[in-house]
Amino acid sequence: MNSKTIEIYHPRGVSNLGIWDMAGLKLKIYGLVADNRTIDQAMLILAQSFVRRDVLPRVADEGDDNGMGFVIIHPGELGVSISAHWWIQGSVLCQHIYRKLYSATEPMDTVKRPVIACIWELALINAEQEAWRKTMMKSEPNPSVYMDTRADFAAA
Repeated sequence: MNSKTIEIYHPRGVSNLGIWDMAGLKLKIYGLVADNRTIDQAMLILAQSFVRRDVLPRVADEGDDNGMGFVIIHPGELGVSISAHWWIQGSVLCQHIYRKLYSATEPMDTVKRPVIACIWELALINAEQEAWRKTMMKSEPNPSVYMDTRADFAAA
């Protein structure tokens, strides 16, 4: 074990950045920021471009989607992660990630390096799983309540 790579946990700020409706896929957008980092307009444009160019084709290829999901835009200590998540088959969460170190010229290969999420992103993913279960996995699913339900965190 390399203990030098283990960080000391400090909460990170979470913000609600609204809802995007792209080609019929409604996505809740979260900002998650490390200390001294911000989400600027360029990062929002990058995230929208990533969803349009890389995520929407995957949603179509996978098929059987429920038309809803969420995106986490996370400028971290070493780089930025943009993770898009969408629900299929009523209970399955799919994910596609963009990761780029600040020092790199190109994004990381997320196929060869199969990262799922960091500890802070996992808190949001868990909150979304709970929101999905409580609002959609019942005899009368309520998509509008799911889309209005945001992870209620001051920090993750």
